[in-house]
Amino acid sequence: MSATAASTKKVAPVSTKQAPTRLYVKGAFLGYARAHRKQNTNKHLLAIDGVKSTAETAFYMGKRVAYIYRAKTAVKGSHYRVTWGRIARPHGSNGIVHAHFRTNLPPRAMGASVRVMLYPSRV
Repeated sequence: MSATAASTKKVAPVSTKQAPTRLYVKGAFLGYARAHRKQNTNKHLLAIDGVKSTAETAFYMGKRVAYIYRAKTAVKGSHYRVTWGRIARPHGSNGIVHAHFRTNLPPRAMGASVRVMLYPSRV
C-alpha cells in the first residue's frame, strides 16, 4: 500500500453508546405456599437468581415482580400480558421468597420465569 492509500482508509468511529441497563433480576415461580394437606394459592414461592440465604433476601423485600406471558388474542396490538406482584417475606433459609400478586398466578405458570424489578429502591 502506498502512503496515500493508507491515509485515505476510513476508521470506524468509536461508539459512545452503552448497552441498556437491565432493571430486573430473573426469578422463577416455584409453586404455592402449602401445608401438608392444603395450599394457599394467594401466596407464591419465588426463587431469585443468585439469592441463596435469608440474609440476601432482605434487599428484595417490597420489590415489584412481573409475570409476563403471551396470550392468543391481541389487546391494543400486543399479545403479551403482565401480572404484577410484590415480594412479601422470606420463606425458609435457602433464599426462597413469598410474593403476592394482584391476581393469583395460574398453575400452568409453575416453573415459569418472572422478573424481579430493582424498584422501588430503599437505597
